[in-house]
Amino acid sequence: MIDVVMLVGGLVLLYFGAEWLVSGAARLAESFGVAPLIVGLTVVAYGTSAPELVVGVGAALRGQGDIALGNVVGSNVANIGLILAVAALIVPPRIDPSLARREVWVLLGSTALVPLALLGGGIQWWDGAGLVTLAVVYTLVMVRAARTAPGTAAEDLAVVAAAADAAVPGAMPRGRLALAGLAVVGLALLVVGGHFLVEGAVGLARTFGMSERLIGLTIIAIGTSLPELATSIIAAVRGHSDIAVGNVVGSNICNVLLILGASALAGGLDADLSAVALDLSVLAAMTVAAAIVIRTRQRVSRPEAAVLLLGYVAFLAALAVTAG
Repeated sequence: MIDVVMLVGGLVLLYFGAEWLVSGAARLAESFGVAPLIVGLTVVAYGTSAPELVVGVGAALRGQGDIALGNVVGSNVANIGLILAVAALIVPPRIDPSLARREVWVLLGSTALVPLALLGGGIQWWDGAGLVTLAVVYTLVMVRAARTAPGTAAEDLAVVAAAADAAVPGAMPRGRLALAGLAVVGLALLVVGGHFLVEGAVGLARTFGMSERLIGLTIIAIGTSLPELATSIIAAVRGHSDIAVGNVVGSNICNVLLILGASALAGGLDADLSAVALDLSVLAAMTVAAAIVIRTRQRVSRPEAAVLLLGYVAFLAALAVTAG
């Protein structure tokens, strides 16, 4: 029973922690005159990935590499098969042409790095250092490239920040000290929530005979994706489902380069490539499917979204069967 309480409590703390961190930090940066573009591509982008970072690094430090790896792979599959699919089912989003020209190739390349890094039997600290370096380079390139179209970034930031504000009880604080406090509290909730989530999930895994890999791919992956899911649904309901496409693509790239890299730096992630063949095959299939849609379509249609969602449900069913 205590494991269930820790797991649910960890999920709640992760959700509110991420939303408060994003909301407080974004508004604080704006109050200092930081351009909305920079805020959107740094504070908001990394803030929504904070749950995966906290959980991944925490799991790696405890020697639970299966959870750290499953968290990244499972989150990336959920981003496409759940978050993008649900947002598109609500309102089919338009696809930004720049995604088709540039980001889709980075998405495919970063996804291919996962099995390549595992060829040697695991992802070591030097692999992690390389991935984190690529994450920094990618962010700098994105900031420089996006300066040519700051209007869209500012509009997207407004929607994401408004969605995060909805998680703040009462009126949004205005003073810089209050905003900084909100961001710090959000970060603290993330750290505590990540600890509770991992401990509760591992306890449940042992109780029911589930592997840490399975827990990482399902409960933890979905739990750490809650901020992106909530933001995408709120944005879609408000008629801004377009940002879900960029959010998913950027998040998946960030998860591999930054989250997986930082987790490997915290503690090497040992994994047998054959043991995660199903996970990586589904990740590759979902990523390629999303890339094809982004490259060849102007919108993500509802039928396409339904296929992605069914694919994710089938993945969960396959995990349940193989676990049994």
